[in-house]
Amino acid sequence: MNGTERRIGVLGAGSFGTALAVHLAGPGGHRVKLWARSAELASRMAAERANAGYLPGVELPERLAPTSEMEALLDSEFLLVVVPSHGFREVLRQFLRLDPEGKPLPLISATKGIETETLARMSQVAREEGTAAGREIHFAVLSGPTFAAELARNAPSAAVIASEDARFATDVRECLATSRLRLYSSPDVAGVELGGTAKNVIAIAAGTLSGLGLGHNTLAALITRGLHEITRLGIACGGQPRTFAGLAGLGDLVLTCTGGLSRNRQTGLELAAGKTLAEITGATQMVAEGIRNSIAVARLAAQKGVEMPITQQMVAVMHEGKSARQAVEELMTRELKSETEL
Repeated sequence: MNGTERRIGVLGAGSFGTALAVHLAGPGGHRVKLWARSAELASRMAAERANAGYLPGVELPERLAPTSEMEALLDSEFLLVVVPSHGFREVLRQFLRLDPEGKPLPLISATKGIETETLARMSQVAREEGTAAGREIHFAVLSGPTFAAELARNAPSAAVIASEDARFATDVRECLATSRLRLYSSPDVAGVELGGTAKNVIAIAAGTLSGLGLGHNTLAALITRGLHEITRLGIACGGQPRTFAGLAGLGDLVLTCTGGLSRNRQTGLELAAGKTLAEITGATQMVAEGIRNSIAVARLAAQKGVEMPITQQMVAVMHEGKSARQAVEELMTRELKSETEL
């Protein structure tokens, strides 16, 4: 941080939204208001100084103020939106209705996903909603290998801030970076958004392979070829190739495919154990974005004419009843090709 206390608003009190709020409101940090959709949750957080349902064992700092009143965040100098991708549009629309004629809105998305119906990335959703509300939005996306629990406990981490506005990216980077969260700036919004989205589907596949007991050789191959898929899609959507070798690409992919805290990897483990999606999603309030986004990523790939065989197989396993072992067999017996083909 640059030493200047700022007013930060965080829309979304799930695990990652709470972790960001906790981290940014830590010693020497900012004044942070954390919005929860549920008034009951906001009241409980304020009384208990914790969000035990989403981030157990983590105390909320004094500078962090939970609220269910979205109006309380209107004076934010930076607004972070940290909600599931299927709720991003409505939450932003609700916020813009409260202050439709204000100064440009400094918006940072920490949402990893795309809309299933429109296939819009969150930057595109923000542009559409800003235009509809007659409001200018300065947009950036925050992404990278950052588990919520580790970020909240100040484990050294690194991530990327991407914006088409280089000055805004620098302002956000300088404001939000801490001695335990190193931020790098990038102009590649599309690449960073798609890296954070598509890796969740590969992570479910990684969990499935691990659950089947197929070993490290198989997992390494999956991660490597998964990165090829992500890169192909990202480039087709205007992303820069180098982005996918960085924190928002390879870094996030490795973490999510191998880390024990990964909800998407855990989903794959449970699929391998024979559980249905209904059983998996019904047992937790946490959202594994890769479940819903597998369909959206596959549709976007088809629209762009991009081959994504791992993603297609995971859609078949999760949503069409194909067995995981059959999916692996079909991946292994595909037509042979050069590794350098993208």
